[in-house]
Amino acid sequence: MQQVKIQFHDLHPTVSDLLRDVIQGLANNPRAIPPKYFYDQRGSELFDSITKTEEYYPTRKEIKILRENADDIAKRIGTGSLLVEPGGGSCSKVRILLSGLQPCAYVPMDISKDHLWAAAEQMSAEFPWLEIHAACTDFTVNMNLPKDMPVGTRVAFFPGSSIGNFNPSQAVDFLATIAQMVRVGGYLLIGVDLKKDKDILEQAYNDSSEVTARFNMNLLARINQELSANFNLPAWQHVAFYNDALSRIEMHLKSLQKQTVNIDGQEFHFAKDETIHTENSYKYSVKEFQNIAEQAGFEFEHIWTDDQGYFSVQLYTVPE
Repeated sequence: MQQVKIQFHDLHPTVSDLLRDVIQGLANNPRAIPPKYFYDQRGSELFDSITKTEEYYPTRKEIKILRENADDIAKRIGTGSLLVEPGGGSCSKVRILLSGLQPCAYVPMDISKDHLWAAAEQMSAEFPWLEIHAACTDFTVNMNLPKDMPVGTRVAFFPGSSIGNFNPSQAVDFLATIAQMVRVGGYLLIGVDLKKDKDILEQAYNDSSEVTARFNMNLLARINQELSANFNLPAWQHVAFYNDALSRIEMHLKSLQKQTVNIDGQEFHFAKDETIHTENSYKYSVKEFQNIAEQAGFEFEHIWTDDQGYFSVQLYTVPE
């Protein structure tokens, strides 16, 4: 058996990054905290649990699409690529593609260090032929690849509905950084959640087992633990709803009472029913997302959808 090849590149955001972003976010009006901070070890575990809930359709739909079309995806992209997965903390979906793509190396990027390391070790055990360069980084800020990467057509794999966390203009900017990273002739294979009935969307973010609520609340628990804040967790409530005007699910944490929170010597006063905006998840029509990708410098190649048209996997390339 070939010796396992795995390298770990630690560019993990520091506690000072978290403190700065939380202080700035809570000082704003309306108050908000970037969703990337959901993903400490506990948050990453809770998100994996969300994907298994009955109401959360995107993971099941996307996995089905990938399994049914893995051969076609490999045929269109070819073998020997340098496969990069921003947000590849669990590495669960890329497994479906590896046999067909046979990449020269795989580069998962994730902000959660422990979660990424565990996933990279498991991938190494399952695919001993695969060279892995795990990069613990905030890929929304730093999309640079580790040094001395193998040479191959660069393919960015961005599954899930993570692109929906950016507003449309931010999505253009983020995809433009991916386009620069994969270069001319490179590819983007991306999961995009499509517009659908409001009730289906709201149920997906308000599961009956309340895993999403615990995921949202874990953000405050993390701030308490890492920044010595004093959020009173029972005084907060998970709220998620679909904003029709902006075509997005919004997640908030609502204050159930008038209260004051101390973080690093600063006081933040919350009124009853005031919220902290923690995440957006934009939903697109096929044409709307194609326009965003084209603004970022990509050219549309192909789309695969499930039978109900709930979710899509789309392939783009960077033209000359």
